[in-house]
Order: sequence, then structure tokens, then C-alpha cells
Amino acid sequence: MNMIAGNVLAPAPPKDIAETGIAPVMLRDLLLKTMFRTNLGTASGLARALALPLTITQELIDIARGQKLLEATGTLHANSGGEMGYQLSDAGKARALDALAQSEYYGACPVPLEAYRAQMQRQSIRNIQMTRAQLTAAMGHLILPDSLIDQLGPAVGSGRSILMYGPPGNGKSSISNGIRDALGDRIYVPRAVEYAGQVITVYDPIVHDAAEELIEDPNSLRRSGTRFDNRYVHCERPTVITGGELSLEMLDLTYNPVARTYTAPLQMKSSGGVFIVDDLGRQAEPPQKLVNRWIVPLEESRDILALQSGEKFEVPFDTLVIFSTNFHPNEIFDKAALRRIFFKIKIDGPGQQDFLKIFAMVARKKGMPLDEAALRHLMKVKYPTIGNVYANYQPVFLIDQMLAICAFEGIAPQMSPELIDRAWENMFVSDADIAH
Repeated sequence: MNMIAGNVLAPAPPKDIAETGIAPVMLRDLLLKTMFRTNLGTASGLARALALPLTITQELIDIARGQKLLEATGTLHANSGGEMGYQLSDAGKARALDALAQSEYYGACPVPLEAYRAQMQRQSIRNIQMTRAQLTAAMGHLILPDSLIDQLGPAVGSGRSILMYGPPGNGKSSISNGIRDALGDRIYVPRAVEYAGQVITVYDPIVHDAAEELIEDPNSLRRSGTRFDNRYVHCERPTVITGGELSLEMLDLTYNPVARTYTAPLQMKSSGGVFIVDDLGRQAEPPQKLVNRWIVPLEESRDILALQSGEKFEVPFDTLVIFSTNFHPNEIFDKAALRRIFFKIKIDGPGQQDFLKIFAMVARKKGMPLDEAALRHLMKVKYPTIGNVYANYQPVFLIDQMLAICAFEGIAPQMSPELIDRAWENMFVSDADIAH
């Protein structure tokens, strides 16, 4: 039976070895490798390390003992609560070394690919229902025109791809982060997935924000009603943010030839969450080439990955992809690619009224008193020199500059026409040639 946490059905713990979906020999070898690498010797300690229920761990120990790979050491008195202790026999050590030579992976038992597919379906990003109130609350720190929320809402609620474009410094990255915050619920991320005997690690503490203690103590007398399969980690919906460093290789399985294990690519780590490609057009790969790699996944909600052997297999592609660029879409994509990106939203700079609202909000947050003469100088003298083109980053930039000048001059935080002039000089680079 599956339990509900938030709106997502949790994966139930396996009741026996068969329900893990992993071959008994692979499970036994995982037990031996974990004992060899960690020196753990009690069933409860091994259950925690393997992320398996105590009953299954004990069953694996009994199998290994029956095969003369483990031996009991008698009761361990120190800190063991009177638990039986176990150690690898010489045959067990030999088998552990042999298994480690095939794959260095030990610890948490992986989830079979089929079970992972089923769980991703239960917690799909497409199942999210986004309300105007949720999105507005998540964007509360930004001053956005209502028309933009009108466009963003349906885009996020559909779980389809979004392209945000427009001049730099107008909050495309902040809006992307606001979308992530609006999602709000939690999902279950597998520590590792198994396919054809190969282990692919998925859970990544850098990407995934665990919502609670990773593994429930198998000895705990108090069981919470939301207990779930510990091979998964209960996490906030993940967000992967990449920028100019993104390359096509990052979207493939990473094979570690020393450990002989795989690491999931970025889009698989972001499953059930958001994948933000910031600054599209700044990567070494042409944007068209990057988007071509996403065409099948975006259209069919499935991705094709390849093992070292060349064998290809399918994984769910369940992520809200947000492309953000300072280029006009027609400059970097052909029509076929643009057609496949479901929502295209232009993020423009603010008008004068919104600019002044942002300026006042930033000044208040940073403890900078507003000055009418300074503001008049900014709006009537400085902005006409650049055609009255405003950008969302400018209030923060100008106020931070003035605060830095005040600190240097040893005066209280303040703004004046003179300080505006000094701050303005740092916002734009002079066009004068430099003699070399």
C-alpha cells in the first residue's frame, strides 16, 4: 500500500527480498561489500546502511551465513543493545573483493528502474496545480506586471518547457527561482537506480534538499505513520541551475571507470522538479544543438541514456525546463526548435513607475533614506542620457554603490545628486579608447 505525504504517494517499504526488485545475489553482494567497506557488524547498523527494513537485512545475513560467507561473533556488549554481531569469513572477504572489483558501489540498495518509473509517475511535475495566489506569493520579492503573472501561471501549471527572453538584468533568473519556490511540495528521490545490474546514483545532496532525517532507525519503537521505502529520500522538488558551463556531456550518464558505477545526468537529478538553463547562448555548444538534445524528451516525456557497453535504455523525463536568454529567440533557434518550446515569455525592463517602486523597496530594505532632489536628478538628468531605458538590476546597483561611498567617506547612509553621479559612473563603462 502507498501512503500520502502532501499530495504525493510515497513508495511503500518492501516486505521481502522479492519486493525489492533486486536480484538476491546482487543484494547479498551489496551486504558483503558494505560490511567490508564500513566494518559494520550488526543487523540494525547494516539495515541503516543498506536503507532496507531490518527483516530483509536479517534474511540477507542468514543467506550469507548459510553460504559460509558470514559468521556470528556472539553477542556484542558495547553499544549494541545485546544484538548479535557478524563478521565476514575468509570466503566472505574473497567474495566481497570479487564483487568490489566488478563495482565499488556499496551502501544503500538501489531501486529497480521500473519502480523508479512508477514513482516518477505518481509525483510528476505535470500533476502540480498552480494557483495565482501561490505564484504571486512566491514572486512577492519581485515587482512584476500582472500581465507577466498571467503568462507564467499557465506555463508553470502545465509542467511544460518555458523560454524567457529579454534584455539582461531584468530578473529572468529571479523569476526562475520564484517558479521553483512556488512548487512548494515534496517528492521521493531514489538514492540509486538499478538497470541491467548497473547502479546509477541519483540522490545528490548538492541538488536535493532532504526534508527530514535520511533513514528512519529500524529499531525505533515509535513508527511514524508516513514511513516509506528508505531507498528514497523525501526531498523538496529539486532544482538544477546551469549557465554558461552547460555542455552536452552533462546530459549523459557519467561513468566512473575506477568505481565502475554511473552518476545520473543533470536532467535525471532534476526529475519531478525544475531544470533552469540560464544565459542560453553563452555556452560553448550552440543553443540550437543544446535544444536539439532536448527535443524528444520535451515532446515525449522520456529520455534515452546509454551505458558504457553502448546499450541504450529509457528513463522518465519529468522536469519543467526553463530556458533563459538575453538573445532574441529568432537569433539562436530555428522555427522547429521554437515550436517545441511550449511557452515563450518576454521579460522586459520596468516602466518608470515600476522602476521607482523597485528603487523605493530596495532603499527601504537596505536602510537608505530616499531624497527627492537625488531622485529628480536620477530621472531627469541621468536616465535621459541612456534613452530612459530602465532595468531591474539598476536600483540595487546604484544603492549599493552609494552605501559603499558613504561608508568610505565616513558619513551616514544617504543619497544626493553628487552621490548619484558617482554611483552612475560605475554602472556604465566609458567609451573612451585605452592607449596600450
